[in-house]
Amino acid sequence: MSIVSDRPETTGAPASRQLPVTPLGPSFGAEIHGVDLGRLDDDGILALREALVRYKVLFVRGQDGLDDAAQIEFGRRLGEVTVGHPVHDSGDVAPEVYSLDSQDNGFADVWHTDVTFVERPPAISVLRAVLLPPAGGDTNWADSQLAYESLSPGLRAHIDTLTAVHDGSREFGYYLAQRRKGRGNLWEGEVFTELRPVEHPVVRVHPESGRKGLFVNPGFTSHIVGVSEHESRGLLDILYAHLTKPEHVVRHRWRSGDVALWDNRGTAHYANRDYGDQHRVMHRITLRGDTPVGPAAARTATGAAR
Repeated sequence: MSIVSDRPETTGAPASRQLPVTPLGPSFGAEIHGVDLGRLDDDGILALREALVRYKVLFVRGQDGLDDAAQIEFGRRLGEVTVGHPVHDSGDVAPEVYSLDSQDNGFADVWHTDVTFVERPPAISVLRAVLLPPAGGDTNWADSQLAYESLSPGLRAHIDTLTAVHDGSREFGYYLAQRRKGRGNLWEGEVFTELRPVEHPVVRVHPESGRKGLFVNPGFTSHIVGVSEHESRGLLDILYAHLTKPEHVVRHRWRSGDVALWDNRGTAHYANRDYGDQHRVMHRITLRGDTPVGPAAARTATGAAR
């Protein structure tokens, strides 16, 4: 693909795969200009994947022609689309779509990384604005890799060795038991009948870039394994406060036709709930991910490959 732009910044891909971007910070967040996501060629899709790894969250405006079917088809070109959510009923939308409707408790006003309470959390999320309030409802993303890299060396060395438990029952347990009568959706070959806690490394090594990032979040991480409750709480509070420092965060003010894509392996996000009783509807799809790997396991795998 070839897109002409007078801006000097490109994705860094080969010339045949460059996309015009405006970075929102030195290394995190970018806007993509002048593209129709539904009509990208193969080179454009590759460039978008490369830009996601580099910038972690991308914003594309003017996608008014994108409906649920086109959003799903676009996702399939990026990767393997999952069902919308492990336990939430898709209602009157396609099974691949997770509808966040403020009139049906569809809020995301706690910092979280999507669906980390499963063995293989999604790799990428694609969110489309369907109905926006007159004002408010912005979404914030935090760069978990930049946050990790700006910690002190001693703390980095310590948390590199730790594992944390992620538990979806606090957020979705009642919904699964009461509204779904104990039967959720088919997720990677398994019907969710209960939300069993899973363990992930506190620090995740990105499978494509090799960068380390914090992989704990207030939404789903319950505790750190092998330490006291007080030590776990103290460590997590330190990491959460550091993750969400302003210099690690970008904020998007939504317009009609906006689409946001983010790398779920290197970010956390938070949707502002500041629009009162106004109606807000967002449609999200997710792409299948892999099992998170920590620094020790990554070193072992690298050594074995040599």
